[in-house]
Amino acid sequence: MVDVEHFLKENNIAYKLHEHTAVFTVEEARKYCGHIPGMHLKNLLLKGIKGNNFYLVILPGSHKTDLKMLAEKLGEKKISFASQENLMKKMRVDPGSVSVFGLLNNEEKDVQLFLGREVYESDIVTFHPNRNTATLELDRVDFHKFLEVEKPSFKVITL
Repeated sequence: MVDVEHFLKENNIAYKLHEHTAVFTVEEARKYCGHIPGMHLKNLLLKGIKGNNFYLVILPGSHKTDLKMLAEKLGEKKISFASQENLMKKMRVDPGSVSVFGLLNNEEKDVQLFLGREVYESDIVTFHPNRNTATLELDRVDFHKFLEVEKPSFKVITL
C-alpha cells in the first residue's frame, strides 16, 4: 500500500495532518473532525450493476446521496455501493477510509474519478490518508497538483 504522506512529500504537495479518533460516517466526522478547516467530503466507491465499472464519486459531505441521479451522471443504468471486498481489491482500504488517495493503490487504474464541482473548486478540501484515524487538509492548488501528478481519469460534475 502506498504511504500517502510520503507520496505527497515526494511530490512537493503541501498538506496539514489532523489526527483524530476513528470515524466511519459523515455524521461521525462532523462530530470528531468538525474543527478541521475546509470542505468535508463524502467519498463513495460505486460499481455499475452490469460490467465491472468502478467509480469514486466525491461530493460535499452535506450532499444527499441519490444513486439514481449519480447513475445518470456516470452513464450507467443502475449503480450500487462497492462491497467491502471491492474496496480492498480496488483501493486497499477498509470501509470508512475511502478517499481520493485510495487511487494511489489502484494498480489497474480502472477506477474512474468523478468530483462534484463544489469539491473541485473548493479553497480547502479534506481527505483521509487511507486510514480513518487522520485527515489531510489540502488547499485547492495542492489538491489540483495531486490530480496532475497521479493523473487519474476524472470528470467534474455539476449536481
